[in-house]
Amino acid sequence: MKRTSVPDSAQILILAALAFLLITSPSNAQNAISYRGICDASAAAPLDQDHFIVADDEHNTLQIYRRDLPDPVSVVPVWQFLGTDEDKESDLEGSAVVGSRIYWISSHGTNKNGKVQERRRRFFATEIVGGRVPTVTPVGKPYGLLVDDLAKLPSLAKYRLADAARLPPKSPGGLSIEGLASTADGGLLIGFRNPVPGGKALIVPLQNPGSVVQGSRASLGAPIEIDLKGQGIRSLERDGDSYLIVAGPIDGSGVSKLYRWSGRTADDPTPVARIDFSGFNPEALFLVPNRSELQILSDDGKTDGEKCSEKKFRSMIVAK
Repeated sequence: MKRTSVPDSAQILILAALAFLLITSPSNAQNAISYRGICDASAAAPLDQDHFIVADDEHNTLQIYRRDLPDPVSVVPVWQFLGTDEDKESDLEGSAVVGSRIYWISSHGTNKNGKVQERRRRFFATEIVGGRVPTVTPVGKPYGLLVDDLAKLPSLAKYRLADAARLPPKSPGGLSIEGLASTADGGLLIGFRNPVPGGKALIVPLQNPGSVVQGSRASLGAPIEIDLKGQGIRSLERDGDSYLIVAGPIDGSGVSKLYRWSGRTADDPTPVARIDFSGFNPEALFLVPNRSELQILSDDGKTDGEKCSEKKFRSMIVAK
């Protein structure tokens, strides 16, 4: 029986694709894979089993990737929708999927020098549009009053968030939002990297995200403090009845850790021991649809002391 040979070039492509897809349970940065086009991957969400969308905290353009290709397959500029100049970032830091909608949140902090910039105070939504290459389209309008809402809520008074919002985001007591996750009832949890009151990480529920992007004021729930051993929240993702949390220091020093939290205020999060983030700067994670996999992205905007020396970021694919 005659065997059909596969050309060498085709074999190489097939093997490369298989190698890319079969890295399903890396435990450290040495097993990470790279995507090109941006450096500062800061928030991400799945669009389908094969595609995901990424925000870069230095740009107001969203990048869409296929999981098995290194370069973006599409881009979605949102700077005009957000009311900013093309070259002025809003410091997008968190995302959460609710149904066919993705909610996005910026840091709501100052710039690194402590200057308040209104464009960094954005909460908005996009709708997923299916297709061979899925995409998103903005819906409603951006919301810019969250700091005011946080400052006025009596249950949050002790955190002095209005004062925090005028401090550099990586200074003690400063304000930096980096986590956003859905709740079972269609609300959201907002996760703070800073402040870390009493060494605890701060979470504030947002109960009406759909109304907020249509112009209503935010309805906020009682604050939640969880023990992440002095670290703040860099990313937050609901996984069924529990949550996965990337915890990291407020100032970027040290190594981040992955935790699982039951979602109950009385329970402390527990470390996911098999994941080692040494040499990796995790800032976004999401569950891959229809797969028992978690994808974690690294903000690689500053490597080897150089700012974005290469236009790429790394990604771990971890078996749950």
